[in-house]
Order: sequence, then structure tokens, then C-alpha cells
Amino acid sequence: MNIKVLITTLTFSLSSPFLFAQTTLIKNIQGYTLNTTEFQQFSAIQFTDDKIDRVFTSNESIEEQAHWKIIDGKGATLLPGLIDAHGHVLSYGESLLQVDLVNSQTEHHAVIRTVTFAKKNPQSIWIKGRGWNQVQWPSKEFPTAKSLDKYFPDKPVFLERVDGHAVWVNSKAMAIAQINKHTKSPTGGEIVRDNKGQPTGIFIDNAMELITKKIPKLTIKQQKNILVKSMNSLASLGLTSVHDAGIDSDNLQAFQELVNEGKMPIRINAMLYLPSKNWQKIISKGNYKSSDDMLNFNSVKIQADGALGSRGAALIEDYSDHAGHKGLLLHDKKELRQYIDAAMQAGFQVNTHAIGDNANKIVLDIYQKAIKRNQSKDLRHRVEHAQILRLEDIPRFHKLGIIASMQATHATSDKNMAVDRIGSERILGAYAWRKLLNANAIIAAGSDFPVESPNPFFGLHAATTRQDNKNQPDNGWYPEEKMTRIEAFNSFTLQAAYAGHQEKIIGSLVSGKKADFILVEDNLFTIPETDIWQNKVLKTWVNGKLVFEK
Repeated sequence: MNIKVLITTLTFSLSSPFLFAQTTLIKNIQGYTLNTTEFQQFSAIQFTDDKIDRVFTSNESIEEQAHWKIIDGKGATLLPGLIDAHGHVLSYGESLLQVDLVNSQTEHHAVIRTVTFAKKNPQSIWIKGRGWNQVQWPSKEFPTAKSLDKYFPDKPVFLERVDGHAVWVNSKAMAIAQINKHTKSPTGGEIVRDNKGQPTGIFIDNAMELITKKIPKLTIKQQKNILVKSMNSLASLGLTSVHDAGIDSDNLQAFQELVNEGKMPIRINAMLYLPSKNWQKIISKGNYKSSDDMLNFNSVKIQADGALGSRGAALIEDYSDHAGHKGLLLHDKKELRQYIDAAMQAGFQVNTHAIGDNANKIVLDIYQKAIKRNQSKDLRHRVEHAQILRLEDIPRFHKLGIIASMQATHATSDKNMAVDRIGSERILGAYAWRKLLNANAIIAAGSDFPVESPNPFFGLHAATTRQDNKNQPDNGWYPEEKMTRIEAFNSFTLQAAYAGHQEKIIGSLVSGKKADFILVEDNLFTIPETDIWQNKVLKTWVNGKLVFEK
């Protein structure tokens, strides 16, 4: 090629808009965003590649360019991509491939669902499932291995409780794990036994590891396939970013391979579970962020106690419905302090699961000293769930700069048993969103999927109504703790972004931020509150790319 032709070719290439950035305009929309604390409405949004150029109010004129891609929103509502600040991506993906026991009506009903699944999946070496909740059954009693043994005498069965803090197995699974009358419950765990001392088939918290270590591990390739399935499902629900609450080194590797292959449909903010394999070595390498901001790793997840439904949440006083039992601390204070200090010293945000009032008090006490010792307040440490709090501990969140990472649907799911567990006095500091907000705490919203549905509109509905999806009870459960619609919206957008150190790139729709947004059927701010949970997502964009279309 001679120099004249080369110059002509380069000139054409540099002047051709089709070889450069793609600008898109979505117009005819009802747009809403929060900018700091200001609530804004707009009628069109313009973005180029992965960045927002500007939003247009209804009285602003738009000079459309010939090379722009124009999308007619047809009057639908456009919102910032919603962020789930606490979910479990791999577990959710696995739940899509296992027995679904959510809303099973009795122990026998759960068994029959398991039998049906097993018949359709004869290749399964272990039958796995999740979602049973004995509190919803007439008996209110834990299930037993005997009911599974009748149908599964020779194949191991592993069924997780809805909260992931207890597992129900059959005798074959216990035989593989060599569990018998003489097996001792590990620290921070419980093997539930009958009146003769025999294991019943229920293992709580740390005792679950006795069984799980016998289940074949997923390969990295299998994890990647499951993660993509999971993330695509989450995108269809309007989630553009998820804080994955407790992954291991293999899981992190799977995410890193996916991001390098350009196969991440949504953003992941990963928390490394402490303790897990090679955790010290991993955090010694410091924080990680992909060049496109699709994968962020700057935090760890520690578990202080169990869950309320399985009576594993650590309480200061006895359970109201189980005298002599105060729940389970999964680590002693010395261990917990060591994990927290190690993470802070390595420059990682610490996110600690605490449900019971004792666990929350212990975590806040340790945080208070560790933050001062390590000068780490700017890392924005979090308490995951912050579910049952002493009233005097509520102001400590703002004072210490600690984020309350909470899940509104836990309240509406737990309402049938929470007062039984903790009584009428302690319940006043439980699921206490309004008290925390009035004390200037930051609440980052999530769902804890697959414990609850990942659908963020279920969470927005629960936060504003304190009702379940049947809109019960009338006026809401402890309605004085309700959020306003804008507060709930804030907790799923800017506050969740802040909790992940990402408020400068996502969480609102303003010039220069990432083009993460969703188009939904109903107007979140004008429909009746009772209908919020029914909203449907039409389209989801992440990093300027359409990743879901109904």
C-alpha cells in the first residue's frame, strides 16, 4: 500500500463513527434516580459504550445524531440497576439445579418433592436440595432421617434448611460420613439427637461440615457454568450487581476466569470466607479489581453465629421457646478477633454475619477496638444481617462508621416465629430498620438469596410495607419500622453501592457513571405499595450492554 492510500484509509477510519464508540439514547421513559440525597426524575438517558453521557428532563430538548442508536422506552420506568448487598451466587445457581423445597407444606411433602426430583435425575450421586422450613409445617418439628430412608435406602440425600444453617440427611449420608451415637458435636455446631442419643439426621451450623466434606467438590468448570446460569437469572430480576457473601479460593478463581473471558453478565463484589482454604495467602496479595469493574474483591466474610429459625443465633438470654439454650457462637472471641484483625491489617473490609443480640454485641465490641487499633474506619466494615440488636447497640453503627447490611424479606419470612423465639421485649430491637435510620445508620439492602428470593422487588415491597407477598398482616408487622419508598430505593442503589466502595461508579444515573440500569413494567413510585412485589423487568443493561430482555 502506498503512502497516499494509507493516509486516506487512516483518515476514513478516524472519521468513521461506526468504528468508534456507540452512543445510545433511550427516550420516552419515566426515569428516576437519587443523586446523593436528591431525588431526580428524567425522560431520556444517553450513554456511550459503558458510561452515561447525560439524562434529560422532560423540558430539555434533545438533538439526536444520525449515528446514535435510538430506543423508544414506550413510557416504561427506568431505574438504576438494583444492587443486592448480600447474596450467594454459587448456592443460588446450585439451587436452580436441585430439589426446590421452598414452601413445602409438611415433612412428607418435602420428601415427595425429593423423590420426584430423584426420578428425573437418576444420574445424581448425591440428591441435594434446599428450602425446607419446619416452622411452616403443622408439627413445627425438625424432620428426621427415617422419612427419607423409606425412599432412599442406598443413595445419600442432603437437604439444606432455607437459611443454610441446618441440613437434613438420610442414614446413607450419615453412614458415608461415619456418623453414629458416639460422634461428638463440633464447637459451634450441633448434631440433633433423639431421646436415646442417636443422631436424627439434622446437623446445625458447624456440624454440617461433618457431612459436606464427604460430598464431591465442584470443578472450576462446573462452578463457572453454574455461576453464569445464576448471574443470568439474577439479571432477569433487575439485579446488575451482587455482593457475594462468602466465597472460597476456587470460587474466586472461577469468577476471575469468567471476567477474563468476558462472560460476566452482572457485577460481582466478592467477599472471601474466613476461614477458608489459603485465606491468609489470598488476602496477603491485597485487593483485586478487574479493568471493567465487573469483578471487585476487597472484603471478607466472617460468621459469628447461626440463624434464628434453627435456634443457632447467639442470644444473651435464653430462647423464649427453648429454656437453657442461647444459640451458637461459631468462633470464640479470640478467634473472631484474630480473623478481624488479620483482614483489617491486609486492607480488607470486614463483613461479619451476626443475627443474635449476643453475636451483634460481640462483633460491635471487637470492631470498636479493632477499628481504632488498625485505623481502618475508612474501610466501611459491615455487620451482615444485624438482625436482633440491643436498643443501646443501635447508635453504635453510625458512631463507629459500620454499615448495617440487612435483608427486608427476612422480617416478613420470620414474622411467624420471631416473637416465639425471642419474646415481646427483644423483638423491639429486631429487624429495626426505622430505629437504625433514625440513628443515622447506613442500611445496605439485600436478600440473602437463596435463603430468600433474589427478586429485589420483594425486598422493596417488604421494606415499605412490612408485609409478605400476600400483603399480610394488615398495616404490616411492627409497622413503626417501615422505610419510605425512597429510603428503600436508596438502600438497594446508592447505599448498597457505598457498602461496596463503588458509589462513584454505580448506584445512580448521572454523567460519568457506569451505564447500569433497568426498564420495568410498573412505576415503583406511583403504584400501590401492596403491588410493588409484582413488578416485572423488561430489560437490563450492565456496563452499557443489554444483558436481559423479556
